[in-house]
Amino acid sequence: KIFRTRSGEPVLLGDLLDEGVERAGREFDKIEHDEPFGDETRAAIVEAVGIGAVKYADLSVARDSEYIFDFDRMIAFKGNTGPYLQYASARIRSIFRRGGLAPENAAGPIVIGHPAERALALQLLGFGAAAELAGETAEPHRLCAYIYAVADAYTTFYENCPVLKAPDVETRGSRLALCAVTLRTLVTGLSLLGVPTPERM
Repeated sequence: KIFRTRSGEPVLLGDLLDEGVERAGREFDKIEHDEPFGDETRAAIVEAVGIGAVKYADLSVARDSEYIFDFDRMIAFKGNTGPYLQYASARIRSIFRRGGLAPENAAGPIVIGHPAERALALQLLGFGAAAELAGETAEPHRLCAYIYAVADAYTTFYENCPVLKAPDVETRGSRLALCAVTLRTLVTGLSLLGVPTPERM
């Protein structure tokens, strides 16, 4: 159904995106950040989050189903939302910055030990099939569901498997490589949906 204002007028896309950016700014200021941001950097990040949130919310629902337009839900940094996925990719980039290593250089062998590593690796293996199915059926919500599953698996991995403080050099290299593949998958998947992924958040 057409999204309308209380007066019955259709909502303009520009106004919708402006509202998304404004709300994203308020939510962005509530979360903890690894480092302070200047006004210009913050504005660029908030714009990417706000617009990305609106795009992702629309694409994550099957086109033949109805959904209630809810700014609070789509801007949230938790759950199946654009901001949550953007934050997941930024968190991975933060690990590489702190480790002094570029993600593309983390190409060591991946050795699966912990169940959370296995669960994440299995999710990552499904990217090609998920992207192909979304393209063939013209159903981007399928790709959204896959990307969210990857981010969810990564969160479990992050909470259970220390990366920079891994018990030995081999495990550290393996987990960094797994992080790099996860980052590439998230960024590529979100890019296919037209959702930007800020370097920092």
